[in-house]
Amino acid sequence: MQPISVLGISGSLRQGSFNTALLRAAQGVAPAGMSITIADLSKLPFYDGDIEVHSGIPAAAEDLRARIRAADAVLIASPEYNGSFTGVLKNAIDWASRPPHQAFAAKPVAIMGASGGSLGTVRSQLHLRDVLTMLDARLVNAPQVFVAAAQNKIEDGTLKDEPSLGFIRTLLENLAAWVTTLRG
Repeated sequence: MQPISVLGISGSLRQGSFNTALLRAAQGVAPAGMSITIADLSKLPFYDGDIEVHSGIPAAAEDLRARIRAADAVLIASPEYNGSFTGVLKNAIDWASRPPHQAFAAKPVAIMGASGGSLGTVRSQLHLRDVLTMLDARLVNAPQVFVAAAQNKIEDGTLKDEPSLGFIRTLLENLAAWVTTLRG
């Protein structure tokens, strides 16, 4: 398999984020030839068109855009806040999708999420799929990875739940296959 570079994006800035833990778990179960790096969204300013018009796209936003464009694929892990994905993630998507050359166009993307609730991140992933479809991202449809009751499955920042690890492994295998298909 030709090497595949994946940019991981967590929708949480929290130090002990369950979703950042999912991205670290993905690094550990990635198929041979796939590398996953995790973006840092903590330096992104809130999207403001005035900043863009008067000062240009900020360095942190341009760096994220460049890293998305350079990656073969994107893996997003986000919690669910108030029935949707987080403002942190929406802000990152807003910066990355600014013209010209919005970063998600034709980009293979897989999503997953963890939360303390019993439904995992079902509703937030539905909303996120809508947004990414609008941006012409090439979504991996299955498996859908919803890690519910994450506080019982993640210990000291490490995902310990074997079924969840299996779903993540399969998601990454499907992402690799999708990247290979889209490469032609």
